[in-house]
Amino acid sequence: MTFINAFLSDEEKKYESNNSSEKSSSEGKQWGYDLYPERRKPDTNPSSGGLLDKKGYENIQKIKCERNVYKCIKQSPIIKLMMGALKSSGCPVDIRRHISCEECDSSVSGGFDPVLNQVVVCQNGVKKPAHVQGVLLHEMIHMFDYCRHDLDFKNLDHLACTEIRAANLAHCSFMSAWVQGDASLFTIKATHSDCVKSKALSSILATRNISTEEAVDAIERVFPKCYRDLEPVGRRIRRNSDDMYKAYTEGFYYGYDSV
Repeated sequence: MTFINAFLSDEEKKYESNNSSEKSSSEGKQWGYDLYPERRKPDTNPSSGGLLDKKGYENIQKIKCERNVYKCIKQSPIIKLMMGALKSSGCPVDIRRHISCEECDSSVSGGFDPVLNQVVVCQNGVKKPAHVQGVLLHEMIHMFDYCRHDLDFKNLDHLACTEIRAANLAHCSFMSAWVQGDASLFTIKATHSDCVKSKALSSILATRNISTEEAVDAIERVFPKCYRDLEPVGRRIRRNSDDMYKAYTEGFYYGYDSV
């Protein structure tokens, strides 16, 4: 899942900051800002942080989320691979700077902010280490594409491509596609690609104010090329397999640092 803070000049940023709240709300919905309220909105009503109030509960969620993030960084072979690939590509990840646990809209589990170059893990919705791993991998694919390929998230084809790659490498397996309704016993061969298209479509529609037809057209335009691009993982990760470990041990063949 990606969300965009447009790449604006200083004058444009000044204009945007002084514009009406109605326009800000409209553009927020267009680019997905509204799904991540902590991104730009300061805390105007600080509380004492007591354990029984809402703010205190959010702090507990944040601590648990940050512990799960740290655990993934240290133990997950696929996240260690992504950390090494980003480092080797000139974009080393400092988890204190580049990964943020935040309260999000219930419709999303994570996001990538290209302006701040931060991965967001939604602390209110992603509570298990395995789920945190999935969010980190998905968003680190976006971070990798932004680092290596000069990705322009305002370009719909670019957005479609990185969402295809993230779904391809981080999410879709036969079992997950079955649960989502994208598979049947008669469509096993096409199951994975259908799952990828479905996941990419839902991610685009969640953050862009466009029609389903526009999103589908963009996905179909770039799908053959982007579906074949398995960098930096090198393989599609099958559920209940040792593919993550194989991908990690093979990373050095492609010049990725070990982390």
